[in-house]
Amino acid sequence: MRLDPLSLPLSFQAQDARADGGVRKIELHRERVVLHRAVKGMRMAVNIRVRDFKGVALRGLDDAQALVLVHRDPSLNIPLCVSSDPEEIASAWQIWSDIFALPLLAEEEPHEPAARRRRHNAIRARRPRFLVRRRAGDLLNPANIHDGEREIIARD
Repeated sequence: MRLDPLSLPLSFQAQDARADGGVRKIELHRERVVLHRAVKGMRMAVNIRVRDFKGVALRGLDDAQALVLVHRDPSLNIPLCVSSDPEEIASAWQIWSDIFALPLLAEEEPHEPAARRRRHNAIRARRPRFLVRRRAGDLLNPANIHDGEREIIARD
């Protein structure tokens, strides 16, 4: 697969595991990318600005290398070029980066997502500070009523 960066706008199809038929249609323009796909019979078009992408990445495959327009959401990544010629890939990488004004990204190692941060004190955000320090009493406990005192119940 090899797209010509100098002949934008382009329209082509790429594999999409979640789409019906496993294929999505991609329209590639200088300022935007439009993804057309159908999921469970519902057709959709996703319009993404090119500046919302992180950059143009070089990824290694088994016997070749691929250029990919990388988005924060991996399902929105766009394949640009696949080749086994290192010189061709290097020149295409630079051209795609210049056309979209996006940085060149090196091959990324897949990593596990960061562990979820735990709040230090969940109640503190919901209660005023002086109430956080106070302990709640148990008014209905008969042990809290002292001798000679009566419980006062307010009625309307």
